[in-house]
Amino acid sequence: MAETEPEVEVNGTEVEEDGQDEDIKQKKQTRHDGGAADLERVTDYAEEKEISAANISSAVEQFGNQRSKENEMRVAKEKELQKVQVKKEDIELIMNELLVSKAQAEKVLREQSGDVVAALEAIISN
Repeated sequence: MAETEPEVEVNGTEVEEDGQDEDIKQKKQTRHDGGAADLERVTDYAEEKEISAANISSAVEQFGNQRSKENEMRVAKEKELQKVQVKKEDIELIMNELLVSKAQAEKVLREQSGDVVAALEAIISN
């Protein structure tokens, strides 16, 4: 009588032990390589684009325009704040009570239209 080689079940498939398990290893390896191929297709999808010098100069010009507008608004706001009358005693009160600089006390007081209580609250809430 000839002996038959025992069969082994691998992943739900019966396989003889005479070297066919190498075929299964190759199939598993192929499955893993298929994922790499999918990843390669995804990364190849995005095309690289060059940025032209005109686009760069346009972007720089826009940033420059925005910065100049912000500076103009800041200067206009400072001019408006300079028009507000504040008392020297109020500035000293804020400086002594909240331990802030004279410039900061004066700025907040001007922003609050000279109202000491509102200025104190504004400094405390920040």
